[in-house]
Amino acid sequence: MQLVYLSPVPWSSFAQRPHKFVAWFHANTGGDVLWVDPYPTRFPLFSDFRRIGSQENKENQTSPAWIRVIRPSALPIEPLPGSGWVNALTWRSTLKDIDAFFRQKPTLLAIGKPSALALAVLKRLKGCKSVYDAMDDFPAFYSGLSRFAMRYREQVLVRCVTSVLASSTALKLRWGDVRADIQLVHNGLDAEVLPAPIRNIALREKKVLGYVGTIAAWFDWNWVIALAKARPMDVVRLIGPVFAPAPCVLPKNMEMLPPCSHQAALLAMQDFDVGLIPFKKNDLTASVDPIKYYEYRALGLPVISTDFGEMAFRGDEEGTFLSREPQDINSLVQKALFYSADVEAIRQFIASNTWEARFAAAKIIQ
Repeated sequence: MQLVYLSPVPWSSFAQRPHKFVAWFHANTGGDVLWVDPYPTRFPLFSDFRRIGSQENKENQTSPAWIRVIRPSALPIEPLPGSGWVNALTWRSTLKDIDAFFRQKPTLLAIGKPSALALAVLKRLKGCKSVYDAMDDFPAFYSGLSRFAMRYREQVLVRCVTSVLASSTALKLRWGDVRADIQLVHNGLDAEVLPAPIRNIALREKKVLGYVGTIAAWFDWNWVIALAKARPMDVVRLIGPVFAPAPCVLPKNMEMLPPCSHQAALLAMQDFDVGLIPFKKNDLTASVDPIKYYEYRALGLPVISTDFGEMAFRGDEEGTFLSREPQDINSLVQKALFYSADVEAIRQFIASNTWEARFAAAKIIQ
């Protein structure tokens, strides 16, 4: 079996769920992969949401022998109605490549984002087993007529594919009235790139409460600033690109560090006493299952998070502390600092939350 993967992110970007999916597929089937990069749309905020930093966006510059990457051309007008008809002329070469690849062997078609091109490919590859891996509430990134058009394309996609995976509970519930066989497949972690947990920093007096990731519209500046003010003797360290500047002058105990590679980010997390996930609770974050949660836990860190998206369901998880209002911040930090991860518990958490375990449980290729 081979795979055609229509990705929501470029192959050259920092390795994310799509990259892990194709690597898992090849490892388990030995099949080749035709990776189709996303084409530009009217709203670049979607790519910003996925991006962790400008350096990381260029991490994946080479391709293994079993994968071929193609980049469709398109006018930046999707998801406006009619954009598929306009761009059909620019997709001729891409569709020709996909057709030729499909004729070689039995093929699995995987789609990571609703698009006019995805629907066109799904229609052409008749008899092909297909899966939609829903990773975000895509219509929430648009407004007006564009939101309606994206919602319609996603509805068609969900109804037509062989199977649907949902990365969060909200996404699964969203399509529950359309089909009953949607599988909840959370995000995961790559055990091979994890550094060993280091907890000998626990005795230092000044604690580091850290966050690694993009700081954009979904980032809760007010919560983070309240945290810094509640813990003036500790350091609140933020690492990543800033697309949404702070609303005021930051407290002196807040550190802003530039974006870095994924491996450097993991090493930076080793110097945290607590891992933070301070996201607003809104439509954009309602369907989010943050990968950094798994990485924090795999490094033995306690996690303090606002109660957004999938995190809202994790209040009873070991080492996880949910903030529902600014007034609870200081008490949560105190509880988190008393937490000490057991080595065996960390090992079991990692084994249960790898990308391999996630996709294997979905039984897509059986």
